[in-house]
Amino acid sequence: MCQLSERDVDHCTISHVLLCCPLLHYLKEQVPQIFCLKKESNPQEEEELTQSRLLHPLECFLFGEDPQEGLEKLKHSSTSSQLCGRVFKEGETVYSCRDCAIDPTCVLCMDCFQDSVHKSHRYKMHASSGGGFCDCGDVEAWKIGPCCSKHDPGPELYERAEKLFRVLLRYVTDFLVWEETFELPAELQPRYGPTDAYYCVLYNDEHHSYDHVIYTLQRSVNCDQTEAQTHTGRRAVKRGTFLSCQDAKDLIRHISLQPLRVEILHAAVMAHQTFALRLGAWFQKIISYSVGFRQAFCQVALEPNTDRDHPCLISTLMLHDARMYKGARKIVHELIFCSMLMETEFKRLFAIEFTKHYKQLQKDFINDDHERSISITALSVQIFTVPTLARQLIEEGNVIKVVVDTVMELLHEHLDETNRFYFQGYNSDKFSRIQVIFHDLRWITDLRRQFLEGFKVFLGLLKCMQGMEEVKRQFGQHIAVEPEWEAGFSLQIQLRHILAMFQDWCSSDDEILLLAFKECHEILMQCNNQPFHREATDYYMCKNILHVRPYKVSQEPVSIHLPISRLLAGLYVLIAYVFFSLLQESYDYTQLAEYPLRCVVLAAQVSAEMWRRNGLSLVSQVYYYQDVKCRDEMYDKDILMLQVGAASKMDPNHFLMLILLRFELFDFFNGNCSSKDQWNRLTEEMLYLLIVIVGERYVPGISQVTKEDVTMREVIHLLCIEPMAHSSLVKGLPENESHETGLETVIAKVATFKKPGVSGHGLYEVKKERLVEFNPFFYHYSRSQHSKAEESQKKRRTQEGNDKALRPPVPPAFCPGFSNIVRLLCCDIIIHILRRVLLRAAEDRATLWTEAMIQRALHLIGQALLEEKTQLEDSSVEEVTFDFSLKARIGSEQSKSVFLLLSKIKALPSLEAQKDMVKWVLQVGYFCHIHIYIYIYICVCVAQDKEKAERKRKAEAAKLHRQKIMAQMSAMQKNFIESNKMLYENMPDSGMQGEPVATTESCAMEQRELCVAIGPHRGSTPPEREVLTCILCQEEQEVVAQAPAMVLTACVQRSTVLTQWSGTSYPLFMPPELAVGTHTGSCGHVMHATCWQKYFEAVQNTTRNRLHAELIIDLENGEYLCPLCKSLCNTVVPLIPLEPLTFNYGDGDTMALCGEGQPDFRSILSYGFSDSIAEMLVVCATTVHRVGLQTAPNELCPRVPLMAWNTCAFTIQAIENILQEEDKSLFGSLQNRQLAGLKAIVQFSASQRLKSSQAVIQRHFTDIKNTPSVLEVDFFHLLVDLQPSAVSSAYNHLHILHLVTMAHMLQILLSSTGTNKKQYYYYFLNYSVAERVKRGIEPFLRCAALFFNCLTGVHPPEELFVTSQGQMEALCSYLALPSNVFQLFQEHRDTVNPLLQRWCGSSAITKALKGKTQTVRYPRRRNRLIDLPEDYSALLNQASHFQCPKSTDDERKHPTLCLFCGTMLCSQSSCCLSQLDGEDVGACTAHAATCGAGVGMFLRIRECEIVLMASKTRGSTYPAPYLDDYGETDPHLGRGNPLHLCPERYRKLNQLWQQHCILEEIARSLEVVNVMFAFEWQML
Repeated sequence: MCQLSERDVDHCTISHVLLCCPLLHYLKEQVPQIFCLKKESNPQEEEELTQSRLLHPLECFLFGEDPQEGLEKLKHSSTSSQLCGRVFKEGETVYSCRDCAIDPTCVLCMDCFQDSVHKSHRYKMHASSGGGFCDCGDVEAWKIGPCCSKHDPGPELYERAEKLFRVLLRYVTDFLVWEETFELPAELQPRYGPTDAYYCVLYNDEHHSYDHVIYTLQRSVNCDQTEAQTHTGRRAVKRGTFLSCQDAKDLIRHISLQPLRVEILHAAVMAHQTFALRLGAWFQKIISYSVGFRQAFCQVALEPNTDRDHPCLISTLMLHDARMYKGARKIVHELIFCSMLMETEFKRLFAIEFTKHYKQLQKDFINDDHERSISITALSVQIFTVPTLARQLIEEGNVIKVVVDTVMELLHEHLDETNRFYFQGYNSDKFSRIQVIFHDLRWITDLRRQFLEGFKVFLGLLKCMQGMEEVKRQFGQHIAVEPEWEAGFSLQIQLRHILAMFQDWCSSDDEILLLAFKECHEILMQCNNQPFHREATDYYMCKNILHVRPYKVSQEPVSIHLPISRLLAGLYVLIAYVFFSLLQESYDYTQLAEYPLRCVVLAAQVSAEMWRRNGLSLVSQVYYYQDVKCRDEMYDKDILMLQVGAASKMDPNHFLMLILLRFELFDFFNGNCSSKDQWNRLTEEMLYLLIVIVGERYVPGISQVTKEDVTMREVIHLLCIEPMAHSSLVKGLPENESHETGLETVIAKVATFKKPGVSGHGLYEVKKERLVEFNPFFYHYSRSQHSKAEESQKKRRTQEGNDKALRPPVPPAFCPGFSNIVRLLCCDIIIHILRRVLLRAAEDRATLWTEAMIQRALHLIGQALLEEKTQLEDSSVEEVTFDFSLKARIGSEQSKSVFLLLSKIKALPSLEAQKDMVKWVLQVGYFCHIHIYIYIYICVCVAQDKEKAERKRKAEAAKLHRQKIMAQMSAMQKNFIESNKMLYENMPDSGMQGEPVATTESCAMEQRELCVAIGPHRGSTPPEREVLTCILCQEEQEVVAQAPAMVLTACVQRSTVLTQWSGTSYPLFMPPELAVGTHTGSCGHVMHATCWQKYFEAVQNTTRNRLHAELIIDLENGEYLCPLCKSLCNTVVPLIPLEPLTFNYGDGDTMALCGEGQPDFRSILSYGFSDSIAEMLVVCATTVHRVGLQTAPNELCPRVPLMAWNTCAFTIQAIENILQEEDKSLFGSLQNRQLAGLKAIVQFSASQRLKSSQAVIQRHFTDIKNTPSVLEVDFFHLLVDLQPSAVSSAYNHLHILHLVTMAHMLQILLSSTGTNKKQYYYYFLNYSVAERVKRGIEPFLRCAALFFNCLTGVHPPEELFVTSQGQMEALCSYLALPSNVFQLFQEHRDTVNPLLQRWCGSSAITKALKGKTQTVRYPRRRNRLIDLPEDYSALLNQASHFQCPKSTDDERKHPTLCLFCGTMLCSQSSCCLSQLDGEDVGACTAHAATCGAGVGMFLRIRECEIVLMASKTRGSTYPAPYLDDYGETDPHLGRGNPLHLCPERYRKLNQLWQQHCILEEIARSLEVVNVMFAFEWQML
């Protein structure tokens, strides 16, 4: 054979060799040379060699020519596949149409969804767990629109591929299931003899954590952490001799108690296994080219093995799935997805193979350690959800029997001696895996054929559940060990939808329905659980005799699990339409109702606290028995079976006596039992059960209602508790097998929607016209819901001016098969029960009755009277047989009538709350009583009635005539008023005659002259005496310079809110791009300095002992929470009084820029401070210096005063930015806390002139050598640095402002004439030079106005208190500037001209004008959060295409979007870890350090939540600004509803950032949440 080991080998020659020699011979030579001969692995080189020497020749052989040319020809000669078949990666967003999908498993990828008709339908979106593929093109998955616009049908077949695929697929299969570690198959043995190279291979599993594997590798093979992080899945951790690999294996296995899986593989075996995996990916690429390729692959994979004892290739791979490692499994699964599941015929053949091995595959999965998402058993959803496949599998493979038999075999170990399940001591992990099989049973959708056989097998499973896990009431001592109960209810939850679907399937065929009912009844009769232990006995009450066997729930075993009884109840309702006569004659309904009645009584006794000694396990079972997750197939079906018993030919008196017996109240109502509290509670529960049996008719088949009516009633009663969000309503409603509740179809009919604001969520409120349907004893209410609903409705009726009677609603009529139920309301026993209850209350025997008992009795009486009233209104009197009112009015010598007792209890003070209800009952009873007499009277007086009707008609006609005349007179009166309206228009208002209007110009001019903040004409500072109260000690104190210090809480933080672009942070002069600023904010709460110091020390001492206290506040950096509002703070700002100033200017003409002579501007600094204030000044200044420069505290640093001025300037600029952004007036818009904090910061910055030496201050402004150009300075920062001077005269004060203003004007002109124009400034080209300067300088003047207002206290002009655009004149007047600011250059031309020449001659200016350097344009760009798309799907699409820049694997990533700059990051992933201050941090933390100066706001796209970050260790989550149509957020896309951007909420997020409240929000969030386990925010 020719040698083919050279890199430059000709590919056509290789292709020719493949034709002439066996393919395996070629692979035997090439694969080891590429993958195992080199000691050091080079993945890139291996991939290049694999492509050039293996895959490319195979493609040449496949196409018979150059692959690129062959592929082009293929594209032109055939169309693309109809099926998309995109295999989903973990975390990829998928879509399901709620209108068109056959079931929720039918999903589309992002691209197909965007190009499909389903985009405009109701849809859900969620993140895929991996596996599965796009169903676009599958006509059986969609009701309409099966294809997107990109996929058309057109299959082709290539015979040439079949030969190649047969060899390669056999090769792949052999090595993926190969279990020999040192030997190769005979045909692949190398001819040069075996090498002595081996690999120590590590397999990751689901039991060991990521960190544990890294630690083990670092300890065992001496690799660093970075290298250890690369060893995921199956990786070779060492290459060498067999002994060296054996040593490494032993070391790895002995480091941990639970050893990792480690194997030693020969290098050749390792090489062929590696290439086999690579071929799997190659197969996926090749078969995507053509339908013919795919069909050829399927043909090869499914063709029978020549050895009949061995399965086909694909079955071999399936049966070895549990023994493969994760990477190999994923390759096999993806190969199946993109091949066999995309071809109808091959999908059928594959389904048959899958069903054939189903039991073994499930057994392997049970013993596997990997999740179902990466198990071959997960493919069942792709098979059993296809209707045609399900039918074929039922017909040919009896798949229902296969699935149920598998469950029974796996659960066989849990059967007790009575052949019932007993789950004590079960393995929860194994049991949870078994439960997954029930999903497969649920997916099977057509059971018309082979139904009965599958149904019988299913009943066998239910028979093992009937009566399982019996409980017996504990007496004397509390139960020692709580029994296991979760397994039984987990089984019930899994069977819930399956039971409902069986009933639906049975209803499709009358004959099958009858056979299924009989089979179910027969199985029920075979169940012998909870037998009777005594013979039947006669029981007497009200001349009625009941012959029944005694049984006490409180003394004998009882089970809550009765699936067969409940299935029979469901089938009974379905069969009642067709075979009702047969049902009435053939069955013992007393026996059918027995077990459900016991279960209801058990729940009642648990509610009455009779089973307290049985522990919480029984309480939990009863809770789930009635909970929305289980009630439709448990509690509801028990009520249904009791209604079946009540509707039968059984005497209603006997039925009620049976209920009294099982409630153990028979003797209590016969007067033979002493009173106990539990009897009262049981009586309440018994009366409640009667209310439910008679009143709950909203079941299709019980009455003429639809499923939509049922859902509407559920929604109404949920909203009667309180207004609810859509998600809360969904949680309160039962779901069908497609996870739909039907809420959307009915909600608009019963409720109105209130949209949410910037917080909270949208709420639904029940419509008023629907409140008449409210039933206070709705059987799906819990005890707490009943109380809330009752209180809510009584409050509503009181507000509307109505009585508080909560009347029973008028129910729909029973269907004929259940009409006998109403007999319960007028039988002798019910009258006896009601009379006994009311009599005890009337005699006021407090221990024998409760208000709740009376309330239920009144409701029952109301139900009976409404039933009688309805019958009287709908039928003639002689046809009505319901005679409750008659029996209720009849008394006896021993007892009084019901209505007489009602009249007595109406006057009881203890029943004041029920007074209105009693009145209503008596009124309805009176109506029913006189209805008969009215009827008789009408029959006798027909003639008189006709005459009366004629008179009435005439009276009505006269009345209408009078109304018409009155309407005409009213119209004439209105016309007269309109005609004479002018008579009233000129009449003067009272009190306004003769008063002149004060509009003299002199007053306005005088007022304006007083509103000047600077210069010789400065207005006076209003004298104010500021007396404040300490929030800690509540003592008042005046703010005086020599008094003890009063301080404001404050928070200093670095900020990039105003940043134009990243640059140098904090040089000598603040650059105009404001790269990083220091912001100081305050909540405005005042304390004594001494009180604050004591509080701060107490916080330091107490907080250290709190769990995870460092997550809330950073004690080392002086943080604390405000004692009053809990805002985050890290310093205090001392309050310095604003003293009124006296001026004596003399000759102003002698003043110059460098002014000489005595200073006459006397600031507060000339007075000096108390020691307390001086100390607080140091505290605040050092905090600003430490935080702003991120350095150690040093009060002697010469930059301390500079940082104080910088934080003052930056804080003012941030406030001005907010006011401008929100279009608020410059003055009068700030909150009191903001204004107080701003004044304190300005006075604090001014005080630095006194605190710092003059030499230190002058050093900042005399370094001429390093003076930046006029384009490299922020002039407002410079103004603040220069202005508060103790040595400057009033004129110098003004001249400094003039000089800085002129420099800034020059800066604006130079920056607007550069060649590097940005689109943001193009609109300036339409303005004149003067207009450009005016617009550019306005923010500077606004900031200056704020600054001087806080510094001097001079009241600003009224024009600045309103929002308007034309405020330039008012600003100039307040700042003593000419209205035309260009006049400054004329006034100071002699002084300024030399400066202008020097400024403009700077080389930096020349570069900027030539566009060589980046310059800031004015006004500056106002930063906002990035623009987000309106539809959240666009973000999900962006995330689906996101590729981590540092990783190539396809594992789940967390794409996270920075809302400051729009950068997409890979968060919570080891691939993007970086170093920050010597620590490993995640991508978001590292990005926040540069983008937000440590503060970050990120949107986690797949989780749909905002993450706020404040440092490496602190952060919190925040609701995303995306809401569904119901005004709710959807964290983690749990509900999957379409989401749209809420502008108001996004605006609030923007304000949170611009107002520097992110730190405060995080602190509040962490303070509220009880943090038990610290989240590693630094790894985000």
